Amino acid sequence: MTGWFAVIALRIASTTRDSVASDLQWAGRNIKLFDTAGLRRKSKVEDTAEKLATSDTIRAIRFAEVVVLMVDAERGIEHQDLTIGSMVADEGRALVIAINKWDAASPGQREEAKREIGRKLAFLDFAAQLPISAREGRGLPALLAAVDAAYAAAMAKLPTPRLTRMLQLAVERQQPPRAGMNRPKLRYAHQGGSNPPIVVIHGTSLSKVPDAYRRYLEHFFADAFKLRGTPLRIQFKTGVNPYADTPGRR
Repeated sequence: MTGWFAVIALRIASTTRDSVASDLQWAGRNIKLFDTAGLRRKSKVEDTAEKLATSDTIRAIRFAEVVVLMVDAERGIEHQDLTIGSMVADEGRALVIAINKWDAASPGQREEAKREIGRKLAFLDFAAQLPISAREGRGLPALLAAVDAAYAAAMAKLPTPRLTRMLQLAVERQQPPRAGMNRPKLRYAHQGGSNPPIVVIHGTSLSKVPDAYRRYLEHFFADAFKLRGTPLRIQFKTGVNPYADTPGRR
């Protein structure tokens, strides 16, 4: 099936209940779209239908290859946007942020929406942000291109030799902080998985690497491999020193 699909909903927020699946062909790709229900605070989710819709939304995020988080340029970032964004980050999904109703928003609302995204959704800074108008169909080709790029980044193959070279360059630029008398040694890296890309780093004393340095490495690898639209995870594996218990050795 080919073409665009419209999902009819009320103008009142949070009235979508069922996930609606549609098939789309774009740039030679077959894409399955799921329009899911928004999420409200648990204390406000009372009836059975909405509880089912909420669980369906969570399931869709978990199994999606790319999530499009649609925020409202007129209303700004709301609680449900933060909730869904946190779920996307926890699941490691590729992501594009679509700023809807861009045509209807005033210049002041547009600027405020940008500021709020930068401040409240800073933990999703790997995602592209695109203004769109769902009603007018504006910005949708660029949105689909961003989705395609996010998918490619999530599935990217990262060669071990280049990963190790980039690791060495990252350490040259900024060494991990010392842990007591010793400094963690990061020796080589390889890819441990996709969607999201996982970089496994081997070395010694890696349990002492602080979270801030882990985030530095995540951003460094993402920039080096141009992985726009997907989070990147770092895993550390510390090698066993066979001489650790030998008397007189340091």
